[in-house]
Amino acid sequence: MKKLWLLLFVPVIVVLFWAIQNRSAAPHVVFAKAKRQTISSTISTNGKIEPIEYVDVRVEAAGLIRKLFVHLGDNVRAGQEIAQLSQAGLTEDLQANEARAAQAQAELDTLKGGGRSSEQAEIQGNLARMKEQRAAAQRNFESLDRLQRLNAATQYDVDQARQAVSDLDTQIQSLSTRRTALVGRGDIEASQERLREAQANVQLSRSHIGDTVVHAPMAGAVYDLPAHQGGYLNIGDPVASIGKLDPVRVRVYVDEPELGRIAVGQSVRITWDALQGKQWNGTVNKKPTEVIPLGSRQVGEVLCTIDNPNHELVPGTNVNAFILTQVVQDTMTIPKTAVRRDNGTGVFLLQSENKLKWQPVKTGVGDALRVQVEEGVHEGDAVAQPSDVVLKDGMTVTPVIQ
Repeated sequence: MKKLWLLLFVPVIVVLFWAIQNRSAAPHVVFAKAKRQTISSTISTNGKIEPIEYVDVRVEAAGLIRKLFVHLGDNVRAGQEIAQLSQAGLTEDLQANEARAAQAQAELDTLKGGGRSSEQAEIQGNLARMKEQRAAAQRNFESLDRLQRLNAATQYDVDQARQAVSDLDTQIQSLSTRRTALVGRGDIEASQERLREAQANVQLSRSHIGDTVVHAPMAGAVYDLPAHQGGYLNIGDPVASIGKLDPVRVRVYVDEPELGRIAVGQSVRITWDALQGKQWNGTVNKKPTEVIPLGSRQVGEVLCTIDNPNHELVPGTNVNAFILTQVVQDTMTIPKTAVRRDNGTGVFLLQSENKLKWQPVKTGVGDALRVQVEEGVHEGDAVAQPSDVVLKDGMTVTPVIQ
């Protein structure tokens, strides 16, 4: 029985001894060395691609899209046809207005020529006949006048012959006046106004037909194409969006606390998750003028110009943006994780005999992994990394140097 109790008691003693030994042993703590290097401060955020110069092409007349001459991503020239719309009745309207204009022109030409040809011909025929009659009456008068001087005709006969010539002169003058009166100044002006109106209707019809052909107002790339062949468009509906895609603008959303680090001219790097491994570079060219809500964030919209020589960045694309705000050459750095802010800003330094020392520090520029230390740490100093053990000033540790 005594041996059985010994067998049960010995393992308990061993476990207790192991626990006491381990509790008294110095904990293992990972340390990293302070070193001099170049460090860059970067703001990492997101943004959206926009064209710097663009235009939304909209239709000025409703109709069905009969033909679509471009595709998404095509480069177009200024004035190039991009779509043709179909509208019933436009050709017939043009032909009718052209016929009215031709008729108005003919009427004006007739008036300028003196009137309608049938009336002119009738008056001209009567004038010719009366002139012949007057010539005959003049000869008769002259003959009777000679005979009267020879006492072979009476004065009455001579007077009657003279009156006949005078009557014919009056009739000839009346016909001439009538011929002139066929077309008055007001008639020509009214005819000219009718012609102008008809010609304006022709131009209007042609412009309506012209509206059915949609042209590119500028040279650029088709980056949006909401229209499709066979679709119906109302007046003002969009056909396509055309813009210049090199360079492009990136509207970068920077959180309000970081806005003080932004300056015009800073370098910007853009990446896009859809094209892994590629990046595009540019600069900040405009700081935000206001802070706006963006979901749960308060941001300023920083405008950046980015080179896009292959037109890979398409307007509307959501991208990652990295703004380089500051670069410090050959400065003292430590891992960001070594900096503690429990009681002011500081680090735990490894001292002789493997003891810890709390050291206040002044930090500066930081990147994703390391931070500049302006005061408090020297090159080669070992600073404690995060540990499961609560570290204290003067504590003895077992260092693990990375």
